[in-house]
Amino acid sequence: MITHFRNFAKSKWAAVLFVLLIISFAVVGSQMDVFANFGPKHVISAGDRSMNQVQFRSVFDRVRENVQEQAGRPVTVEEMVKENLHQRFLESQTRNLGFLAWAWDAGVRPGKDLIVKRIREIPAFFNQVTGQFDENQYQQALAQRGVTPADLEQDFRDQSIIEHYGAGLYAGARIPRIYAALLANQARQTRDGRWFTVTQAMAGRAAAPTDAQLTAFMNQNAAQLRRPEFRMVSIVLFAPSREQQAAAISEDRIRERFEFRKAALSQPEKRSFVTLTAPTREVAVRIAAALRAGQSPQEVGRANNIRPADFDAAPKSALGDPAVAEAVFGMAAGSVSEPIQARVGFAVAKLTSITPGQEATLEGVRDAVIAELRQEDARAKTYESVEAYERARSEGKTLQQAVQQVGARIVQLPPFTQDGKLPDGQPLNAPPQVLTQAYALSKGGESEVIDAGQGQYFVVRVDDVRASQLPTLADIRAPLAAQWTARENARLLAAKADELARRIRGGQDIAAVASSVGAAVTTRTGVEQTGAVQTQIGQGVMRGLFTQGRNQVFVEPQNDDSTVIGRVDAIHAAVPALAAALGEQARPRLTQEYMEALVEDSMSVAARRMKARNDPALALEALGVQNPAAPAAPAQ
Repeated sequence: MITHFRNFAKSKWAAVLFVLLIISFAVVGSQMDVFANFGPKHVISAGDRSMNQVQFRSVFDRVRENVQEQAGRPVTVEEMVKENLHQRFLESQTRNLGFLAWAWDAGVRPGKDLIVKRIREIPAFFNQVTGQFDENQYQQALAQRGVTPADLEQDFRDQSIIEHYGAGLYAGARIPRIYAALLANQARQTRDGRWFTVTQAMAGRAAAPTDAQLTAFMNQNAAQLRRPEFRMVSIVLFAPSREQQAAAISEDRIRERFEFRKAALSQPEKRSFVTLTAPTREVAVRIAAALRAGQSPQEVGRANNIRPADFDAAPKSALGDPAVAEAVFGMAAGSVSEPIQARVGFAVAKLTSITPGQEATLEGVRDAVIAELRQEDARAKTYESVEAYERARSEGKTLQQAVQQVGARIVQLPPFTQDGKLPDGQPLNAPPQVLTQAYALSKGGESEVIDAGQGQYFVVRVDDVRASQLPTLADIRAPLAAQWTARENARLLAAKADELARRIRGGQDIAAVASSVGAAVTTRTGVEQTGAVQTQIGQGVMRGLFTQGRNQVFVEPQNDDSTVIGRVDAIHAAVPALAAALGEQARPRLTQEYMEALVEDSMSVAARRMKARNDPALALEALGVQNPAAPAAPAQ
């Protein structure tokens, strides 16, 4: 997976992904240098924009999470640093911040209305039941990302700047027709050629390998054949027992909890209504008047280009805007409100019905209250077991003695690798903390008590370590022999094909050379690069015909056990009438590729003008990885 991610990071549009990541998760802003030595160190500086170590680590962790999701396994920061992904990421962010600083100074500044519109387009900020903007969900969603509303607005400004700048460059851009014409001529040209196929039987097959040959082959491929390190661990589990989960609860506690939770367990008053949010008070007054005149909310919405929001039996708590909630729950059924100053714009509400609230009764919620109390008791008992275990260990008791004393249980896991794979290649179904702790400890080591959530705790003990090693020849003789034979056969086939091709290049007739090995020559004229002909003659022939010049000889693999040898006899230019249409079709795509490169280059120039710079050493320090170029600390 790391290899795939590294290849993607080299692509010209990898920066776009990182731009989106920085927009979604990063917090960037101006910094004062007066107290720079007392505050966070800047990993990136670009004009009045910067990113400190905490911010850089936060954004990089988001990238790592995405890599882990795609890889389906844990990916460490060290792995990514080893592949130099941190440096590419650092350079891309330096360019982006430099460009954003330049664009702001140049006057590319999105308006407030555009930012508000973007916020209202995010489904996560709206109540899924009512469809209305929910202030609580808005705050919670941002808190989960570690950002504030001000941070989000800044991120949206950055996103708008990049999009509008790119749109400005793209507007009206069209490359000259000659560019597309050259591509169309190449695609529509036809070629004449002759070729024949050399099979494995013509080249000969390798004899069965000896043990010495297999041993040498195994040593040559040691890196691929080496078995990974496996670790065997025991897990001490602290979890509620069945008895604890089914423990009896006194009537007094049940009643006490019910009284405490009565308000939350009761059914609140609910109201059904429709709101229309207008950008100005004048529009809101017009909407209110139209609703009172008998027009439907849908008609009023269409007339004002506003989409009504329907609320069906919604409680007051479901409304994220306090002003709207107070107004709606103070209205009479069938009435229309005055314009309400909402968080975003001005809202007008039309109330259609009122459903009275219903007070909860003990008998109606008894089971839920009992389940809640049992869960609390079970978690408390579990935590008491954890504390008792830690006391026992501090008193010198062995792990087994402590486990037996507190009533925990030990589970032995099957051997697994650092990336969480079992010997058969299947993933180990265990929390990520187990993998991390297992490979952070030495043989016989024990972790501290780890909180797994949901009132469950565990301890990891490394029972044994099966070191990485090469398998014995006896273990892999059959597959190794098959691989060695395939390699030798491929070598014999390539050598035979090269020999025959040299004879043709030396002036011998291709038909005579083919006849010497019992092969037949195929002759084709007017071969095109498109159409069913590719399937008919094979990819090897197509590569040879269209990658070599006139009178040149080509040698291309046709499949696993055959190679095609041929000669390009003639190249015919495309018919202008046919190439013209293709050229016009290709022109937009070529324009897009050209403009992508222009946008990338212009962003780099803007960053240079802002003297954007970064500190790789601080970046590594932020990631908690030692600089490879730094000398190792002396042994104590």
